[in-house]
Amino acid sequence: MTPADPADRPWQDPTLPVAERTALLLAAMTLEEKVAQLGSQWKLEPLPQEPESASDDDPHRMAPVSETPGAVPLEEAARHGLGQLARIYGSRPVAPAEGAADLVRRQHVVMAGSRLGIPAVIHEEVLSGLTAWQATAYPTPLAMAATFDPGLVERIATAVGHDAVALGVHQGLAPVLDVVRDYRWGRVEETLGEDPYLVGMMGAAHVRGLESTGLVATLKHFAGYSASRGARNHGPVSMGRRELLDVMLPPFEAALALGGARSVMNSYTDVDGVPAVADRWLLTELLRDQWGFTGTVVADYGAIPMLHTVHRTAASPGEAGAQALAAGMDVDLPDTAAFGDRLVVRVRRGEVPEALVDRAANRVLAQKVELGLLDAGWTPEQSVARASDIELDSAAHRALAREAAESSVVLLDAGTALPLLGQGRPAPRRVAVVGPCADDAHTLLGCYAFPNHVLPGHPGHPMGIEVPTVLEAVRAELPEADIAHAPGCAVLGSDRSGLPEAVAAAQGADVCVAVVGDLAGLFGKGSSGEGCDRQDLTLPGIQAELLEALLATGTPVVVVVLSGRPYALGSVHRRAAALVQAFFPGEEGAAAIAGVLSGRVNPSGHLPVQVPREPTGQSHTYLQPSLGGAEPTWVTTLDATPLFPFGHGGSYTTFEVSHLRLSATEVPTDGEVEVTVRLANTGPRTGTEVVQLYLRDVVSSVVRPLRQLAGFARVRLEPGEEADVLFVLHADVTSFTGADLRRVVEPGEIEVFVGTSAAELPCRALVRLTGPQRTVGHNRRLHTPVRTRRLADH
Repeated sequence: MTPADPADRPWQDPTLPVAERTALLLAAMTLEEKVAQLGSQWKLEPLPQEPESASDDDPHRMAPVSETPGAVPLEEAARHGLGQLARIYGSRPVAPAEGAADLVRRQHVVMAGSRLGIPAVIHEEVLSGLTAWQATAYPTPLAMAATFDPGLVERIATAVGHDAVALGVHQGLAPVLDVVRDYRWGRVEETLGEDPYLVGMMGAAHVRGLESTGLVATLKHFAGYSASRGARNHGPVSMGRRELLDVMLPPFEAALALGGARSVMNSYTDVDGVPAVADRWLLTELLRDQWGFTGTVVADYGAIPMLHTVHRTAASPGEAGAQALAAGMDVDLPDTAAFGDRLVVRVRRGEVPEALVDRAANRVLAQKVELGLLDAGWTPEQSVARASDIELDSAAHRALAREAAESSVVLLDAGTALPLLGQGRPAPRRVAVVGPCADDAHTLLGCYAFPNHVLPGHPGHPMGIEVPTVLEAVRAELPEADIAHAPGCAVLGSDRSGLPEAVAAAQGADVCVAVVGDLAGLFGKGSSGEGCDRQDLTLPGIQAELLEALLATGTPVVVVVLSGRPYALGSVHRRAAALVQAFFPGEEGAAAIAGVLSGRVNPSGHLPVQVPREPTGQSHTYLQPSLGGAEPTWVTTLDATPLFPFGHGGSYTTFEVSHLRLSATEVPTDGEVEVTVRLANTGPRTGTEVVQLYLRDVVSSVVRPLRQLAGFARVRLEPGEEADVLFVLHADVTSFTGADLRRVVEPGEIEVFVGTSAAELPCRALVRLTGPQRTVGHNRRLHTPVRTRRLADH
């Protein structure tokens, strides 16, 4: 293709405003060229995770998200240009240099097919790190949420973003901002927990990190995905708009307003019969008209044709594309399945206004301008200039992964056994490390970590990163101990042949460490992950039976749950010598767990989800009104009280929260109050506590939760040290959606609680909001700032 005279392409002038450059380019494009910018192509391999039972006529199977994956050569797909290329690094195991060469080749094909030489946006998954071979596997989002440390999340996301940008990637598909509503859902591991405020603050930090590197962060899944009936993946959502506005949408607001995300990805589900991918209220009236979002809305993989194949609101893929475009969708991912020629034909017939195409193309092109892709002289080669030198799992990355893992492990109950070393206990001489998760590196990683997400389709291929197992880490942590190992059983399945060996190992030990939980996978290939939903919250397979057998030996059993969701531990608690929870803590997770067991690491993780008592009847979260099961009541025989509450986390030191002070007891409905408590480390070790602020509306015009998180702070203190923790609580944070669907701050009494979990709240006070009821919108205060002031020695 002969280079054009720069004067013929004024949109390449970086001195012009983005809007002007975009308008000039759009005016020069044909309909076919504009529609091409709304399309995409994935790698040529079909998904390795397709279930063996899936048939060609099953509309729910995930392999053919584009109907015919890879059937259309790139040259044909990009004959008028192309909007995006999907997952060049994240679809098969390629080293950075090899992937970069493939990226350059594909970009040249796209640019050659475009009369105007427009390159494609490259996107990758960046949920638990960059989903690429040899890249650091960080803790899952649920584990990151357990740190209650937005600053740490931001630092990790920044590191991930720098790597992605160095590889020529422009857009990252993360974070997941779905608020957990049912622990049985397979994708709990991908979330940041069950509280909208926690999800919003941690999600905004993730976005800030990615966006600070120039990578476009993509919020997902917009919206309601995690509230499906029966926790069934893709299941319909039975939720009123008020609950959607108060529970599911605030994290997206926070990530846009406080993080600056430039892209949003739709949810697969329908809410009250309206699929998110075709919901004009959600994608246009709310997101753009009310919230002022100007970025791109991209389809979750295959979501647009699902209007035809699954939701059945469209009679054909072309009609599905027309519905999605009208609602506010901009890009058809991961392949052009419902836009493309089908959309061109409908515009030519007058069935779809060309203005809708222009609207979406304008957003896509504006983002390409922002990314520098349309600057004169831009080349694919320069975008990957650093790829051959990059170390995707550097020592600095592993140090970040280690810090996150150590901060995420939750000590549920130290019991009688932990820590194994110190505190006057004799060091154990014989230790049994048993359970299906004890010596399997994959059980430390989430479903979007490359070894679990892609490598199952490449048997025998090396993992690409070093991931020590818990068994290996315990051996390194306790070098003087005699370590026996037996898996006992698999994560899934009913094979009991290994139980006797595990029991024998426990019987011969001073202490038994039972490592049970999940193996993450996709679409039935694991016990946790996308498409791996559970009937109840019993440990998968026969692991509960394994624990019973171990407990019956009389040997002290330390139960370590390594999982993507909380499991019911009521039958184990008080009988086990200790309980530890780790939510897929990543490649450095085993050393973190071993450190907590020995006492080298003083645990500081806190639960972003409750741990249920019983496997059935407790699948809902803490965010409930009185009749929703937030506390026991005489009206039902079902006790939904959790075994361990939201926010709970133990330590090898002790803390005391006291001396609650309010700057005022009456505050205007547009004012703020300072809530201060004293935190003291009353124990023998340096430790970190998470101080948590909760609110309750004493009397409100609609039913409200008994308590809801409104602020938190991680505070590290030396033994005997004290600090004042001050929350600046604005009245806006008390707002909710009223019966008329307007968000309001109501006058009246607000009960303020401060403590270390949703159930451990020693400090309480009342604040009265005075003055008129206020209607608030997207510009309201979304964040409760926190300041910590360390006190002089007493």
